[in-house]
Amino acid sequence: MSEILYNAEKVADDDPKFIEKLKSIPAYAKVPEQYQDKLRVQAKFGVAVEQWMAAERVDAVAIQCWDSLEQNYGCAACVTMSMLSDKLIPAACETDLAGAVSMYALTLATQQPAALADWNNNFAQDRNKCVCTHCGNFPKGFVGTDDLKLGPLGVLGRTLGKVRTFGAVYAKVAEGPFTFFRISTDDTKGCIKAYLGKGELTNDSYGMDGCIAVTKVDNLQKLMKYICRNGFEHHVALVRTDVVEIVQDALENYLGWELYVHE
Repeated sequence: MSEILYNAEKVADDDPKFIEKLKSIPAYAKVPEQYQDKLRVQAKFGVAVEQWMAAERVDAVAIQCWDSLEQNYGCAACVTMSMLSDKLIPAACETDLAGAVSMYALTLATQQPAALADWNNNFAQDRNKCVCTHCGNFPKGFVGTDDLKLGPLGVLGRTLGKVRTFGAVYAKVAEGPFTFFRISTDDTKGCIKAYLGKGELTNDSYGMDGCIAVTKVDNLQKLMKYICRNGFEHHVALVRTDVVEIVQDALENYLGWELYVHE
């Protein structure tokens, strides 16, 4: 990351890739007037990340997205990750390597953008609904609408300031089917394990900044118990279609990984 930030600061104002990125970000998501001057910082970071990925031939990436980036460089990584994922190059938050591989598997299975989210909040009293959120990394193709806007990170914005944390995508996911998938490593067992299932994205509103997906999964509490009791992280990869059978076939018949398929 330190090398990428160094390279971002070296990107020249007349670099064609920088000029192109400077135009593509506001074309991708609406930029509020008070943050227009942050676009240059954001665009140079995006160029540096993409140059590194091209040089290293990277198919998916996990970015250390907070809080060194915001403190030492002055922007969030979310829109860069969102735009990469939208181009079918999965980008995971919080250096979540297993999350990036999970996203990559769903992208390969669907040829559609995947997202990484937290199993985060209960939804009212409905035991089969969960609010899956992240600061602002969902790709446009996953959200299912062109109505995206950028803003500051919610949590870090309150501690580091809104200006230094600008770059999060704000979006509410449209309704439809989805597949959830998570790969993890288990050091005590010496194995790779995963869980897999499907559900529905709902139209329920939820008052939070960032990216919001209100999900409905049958027997959700059974799934939550399995995740907690088997040491899975709170991150989960999502894609907007049903590919459970495809992913199950790949993991069980070809990779031989330990897999729980939620029913």
